Amino acid sequence: MAGIPWAIAWLALAASARAQVTCENYGVPINSSTCLCPPGFGGATCSAPACGGNIFQGTQRSLVSGASATSFGNVSASTCACPDGWTGTGCNVCQAPAVCQSSFSRNTTSGVNPVQSGLNNTLTCNTAPRVFAAGEMSCAVINPTIQAIFPLSSTLTVLRTLNTSLTPQPNTTSFGASGSAYVQLWYDGVEQFYCAANGCTQSISDSKGVTWTCSDLQCTCRPGAAFCGGGKLNLTNTIDSLNGELTLACDPLSASGTASCSFQQSLLRSVFGTTGLSLTGCNFGECVSQGVIDTSSTPSDASDNGNSLSGGVIGGLAAVGALIALALFGLFIGWWTRRKQRRLGAAYIGEGKGRHGGFAVEWSDVSYVVPQAGGSRSSLRLGGPKSLAKSLDDKVILERISGRVEPGQLLGILGPSGAGKTTLIEILATKNKTGYTSGSVRFPGDPSREARTPRVGFVPQQDVLPAMLTVSEALLFAARLRLPEYVTDAEKRQRVVDVLEQLGLTHVRDSRIGGRTSHARGISGGEMRRVSIGLELVASPDVLILDEPTSGLDSVSAAKVTAVLHAVAHDADSPTAVIATIHQPNSQIYQTFDRIVLLAGGHALYEGPGGLAPAEYFAERGSPCTPGYNVADHLLDLAHAPPAQQPDSPALTKESCAIPDVTVNQHERGTALRKLAQPKNAAAFLTQLQVLAGREWKVLRRDKTFFLGHIVISALLGVFCGGLYWQTGNSIAGFQSRVGCLFFLCSLVAFSSLSALHNVLETRPLFVRERSNAYYNPTAWLLVRFLFDVVPLRIIPTVVVATITYWMGGLAPHAANFFKFLLVLVLYTIVMTLFNFLLGAAVRNGGLALLLSALSGLYQMTFAGFFVHLNSIPQVLRWLQWMCPLKYALEALSVNEVDSGLEIQDVLQGVPVNVSAPLIMNVLFGFDEKNYYRDVLVLVAFIVGFAASVLTVVWIWVRETR
Repeated sequence: MAGIPWAIAWLALAASARAQVTCENYGVPINSSTCLCPPGFGGATCSAPACGGNIFQGTQRSLVSGASATSFGNVSASTCACPDGWTGTGCNVCQAPAVCQSSFSRNTTSGVNPVQSGLNNTLTCNTAPRVFAAGEMSCAVINPTIQAIFPLSSTLTVLRTLNTSLTPQPNTTSFGASGSAYVQLWYDGVEQFYCAANGCTQSISDSKGVTWTCSDLQCTCRPGAAFCGGGKLNLTNTIDSLNGELTLACDPLSASGTASCSFQQSLLRSVFGTTGLSLTGCNFGECVSQGVIDTSSTPSDASDNGNSLSGGVIGGLAAVGALIALALFGLFIGWWTRRKQRRLGAAYIGEGKGRHGGFAVEWSDVSYVVPQAGGSRSSLRLGGPKSLAKSLDDKVILERISGRVEPGQLLGILGPSGAGKTTLIEILATKNKTGYTSGSVRFPGDPSREARTPRVGFVPQQDVLPAMLTVSEALLFAARLRLPEYVTDAEKRQRVVDVLEQLGLTHVRDSRIGGRTSHARGISGGEMRRVSIGLELVASPDVLILDEPTSGLDSVSAAKVTAVLHAVAHDADSPTAVIATIHQPNSQIYQTFDRIVLLAGGHALYEGPGGLAPAEYFAERGSPCTPGYNVADHLLDLAHAPPAQQPDSPALTKESCAIPDVTVNQHERGTALRKLAQPKNAAAFLTQLQVLAGREWKVLRRDKTFFLGHIVISALLGVFCGGLYWQTGNSIAGFQSRVGCLFFLCSLVAFSSLSALHNVLETRPLFVRERSNAYYNPTAWLLVRFLFDVVPLRIIPTVVVATITYWMGGLAPHAANFFKFLLVLVLYTIVMTLFNFLLGAAVRNGGLALLLSALSGLYQMTFAGFFVHLNSIPQVLRWLQWMCPLKYALEALSVNEVDSGLEIQDVLQGVPVNVSAPLIMNVLFGFDEKNYYRDVLVLVAFIVGFAASVLTVVWIWVRETR
C-alpha cells in the first residue's frame, strides 16, 4: 500500500504532461495552452506567422489567416506588406535608424532595457553584419541544384542573439539564451524547416566580415512542406539529421548595402561545397541602444582572425624551425670538434712529423677456412686448419703460413691462381673476411717512431677511382680526408705534389682519370695503377700492401709500377715494408723483390730472400733451375707440381725461411685476427661533409648531361601533360581529369626516381673502397649523396614539370594552393628517392633492385585510389593502402584542389547540378577533405622511416667483405 501515493503522483504528472501544449518553431511552453514564440510567430502553438507590423508588437501582431498554414503564399502582398523601414520575411529586419525608436515608443510603455547609466539609450538600427545584442537577417537562397528542383524563390531568415541583457526587449527582440541562433527557410512564402543552435561566438575581421560559429545544431522539417514531402523531393531525413557545428560567415557590406553569406555545416559542405549553402542579397537589421554600440567598438566576444595562422601552418613552421635549429646545432658541434682536433697537433711537414714507415710485418701460423653449405662459422674453434674445418666440405685456403718483412724491404708473394695469395695479403691488411682465420699478425715497430698504431695501406687488384676528377684532385681528396685534421691544407697540397713526383705522374696531374663511368678517355691503365698506389701513399702508410699491382699491364708499365714500389720501400727517410702479390713476373720485375714467398695449394713452399736464393734452395732439394731460365717461371712451375719429396704440409724451419729473431714492443697489434681494430676517420665530420660536397659539385658541374637531361625531359613532359589536361573544367568529367593530372604527376615522380637507384648502384663500389680505407663515415657520404641527388636531379625537375602542368591544366588558381601542391610533390619525391636509396643499399644485385623498384611503382598505382576505389577493396587487402605513399600524395593533392573552393557545376539529364567537389571526390575516389595535413605528416613519417632505414642498412650492410 505504500506505493499507491507514488503511483497517484506519477499518474498526475503524466496527465499534466498530456495537457502541456506542443509548441512549434522551438517555442517554449508557458502554460497548458500558451507558448512563448520566436519573433514573427504567434498562435497557441507558434505555427502562425505574423502579418506585417514590426518586431516590437510581439504577441499583438496580426497573424496570417489560417494559422496552421505557416504561409504567406495565400495572402496578397498588400495585406501583409511591411511598414516603412522594415523588410525581410516576417518584417523583422529594421532598415532605418529612426524606426526602432518610433516603433518601440508606439508599442511599449516600459523603458528600454537598462544598459549602463550615463549612456545614450536611444534606439537605433544597426544594419551591419555584426551583432551587438540580437539582430535579424534575411537572405535569398540561390543555388542551381535547388532551383532546378524548387524553381520558386527561397529565403533564409536568421535571428542571432549575442547578449539578451543588451537587447531592448528580451524574449521579443531576441529568442533563446545569449549566444544562440534561430534559422528558418521559406519557399514561396511557406516555412519549410527551422533550426536552432547554441554556444555561438562571433568573430570580426575587417577583411573577412563576420563569422558566427555555433554548436549543438538541430533542425526540424515541417511535414507537408515542399521540401518535406510536399514537392518533387522529400528532404525530411536529410534536414532532420543536420547537427553538430554551424558556421554562418558573412562578407562586409557591398555598395548596395547587402552582403553575401554562407550557411556551413558538415553535411551541407559535402553537398554544396566547402562554403556550404550560399546566401546572397542579405539584409541585416538590429534594434539596439546607441550606448551599446558606443561601448562595444572592440567587444570581448570579437576577434580579428584576418592575420591568424591555422594550426597546420603553425605546426609546419614549428617543424621547419626545429629542423633548421637542429642543423645549425649540428654544424656548430662539427665546427667545434674540428677546431679542437686542429689544435691538438702542430705542422705535419716538419722535423720528424711527416715521417712514416719503420714498422715490420710478422705473421705466424696464419690459417684460413671457408665454411661451405651446412657449415657454421660460429661453431669453428681456434686451432690448426684441421680443427677449423667442421666438415669435409669446408675449404682450407691457407694452412699455417708464417713469414716476416722488414721496413725497407719489398716482399713478393708468388703462386699460381688459387694458391691463396690474395687471401694472405687481405688477412695481413686486416680486411673483413667471410671465413674463419686463426694465427697472429704483428707489426713490430721502430722505437724511434712516435707512439702510434701503424697505418696499413691496401691497394686492391681492381682500380676503383673517381672518373670525373683529375689525378691531382683525386690525390688531394684522399689527403684531405686521410691525413690528420691538424695538418694544414697547404701541407696536404705539398704532400700531393711529393707523391705525384714519386710516382712519375706529374705530366698527367691535370688529366681526368676517366674509366667505365666517364664518357671521355682518361689516363692509361698503368697510370691508373699508380694513382691507386698514390691514394695510399698520400696518407703516409707505415706498411703498404698491394694485390697484383701489375695485373693487366704491359711489361713497360708493370716495370714502372714495381720500380715505384721498390723506391717506396727503400726510401731513405721513411723505409717502408711493402708486400705485393705477383702473378707471373718477368725477370726484370722479379729482381726488384727483396724477399719472396712461394705459395701452392695454401702451403708456403718457400719464404726467404729473393734473387737466386729460391733457385738454390730448390736445387739443393732436387729441383734445379735451368741456366738462363727465369727464376720466377721456375718457381711457378714448382708451385704447379711440387717436388715429390716435399711434405704435404711443409713446416719451414727458421733457417730455411730465414726468419730473424724479433723483439715485439708495445706497438705490436693482433693475436686474435677477428678482433683487429678497423682504421678510424682522420678528418672531422664537418671536413668530411665539406670535402665530399666539393667532389660532388665538381662531378655535377663537369658531367652536365644527367642534370640537363632531367630538366629538358621534365619541361617536355610538363608541356605534354599540361596540353593533355588543358584547362580542366568544373564538371564531373573535368574533376576526374584534374585527379588524373595529379595522378600522372605522382606516377612520373615515382618512375623518374629510378635514376636515383642507378646512381647509388654506380657509386657503391667507390664508396665501399673509400669506406674500407677510412676516408669518411657512411653518414657523411649519405648526407652529401642525398643532397646532390635530390636537389638537382629530383626537386628541381619536379618543380619544373609541376609548375608547367599546374598552370596549363588550370588547377587551383590561388598561390597558397600552388605552394601546398609543390610541398606534397617535393615530399613525395624525397620519399621515392630514399626508397630507391634503400633498395640500392640493401640489394647488391642491380637488376633485382630495378625490378623491385618497378614493382613497387605498380603496387602504389594499384592502391593509390585512382584505378580502384579505396572503399571497394576487399578487407583482406585494404590494409595495403596504408603502406602506399602514392595514396597519401594523391589524396593530399586532390584535397588541395577542392579546398580552393572548387564547386562542381554540371548538367545531368537536363537538371543543372551544383554540388560539392569534396562530395564527388569522396564518391569517386574515397578521399576525405580533412586529410591534407594528415597526409603531409604521413609523407614526412615515410621520409623519416626510409632515412633511418637507409642509414642503418648502409652502416651495417654496405661494407667491404672479402
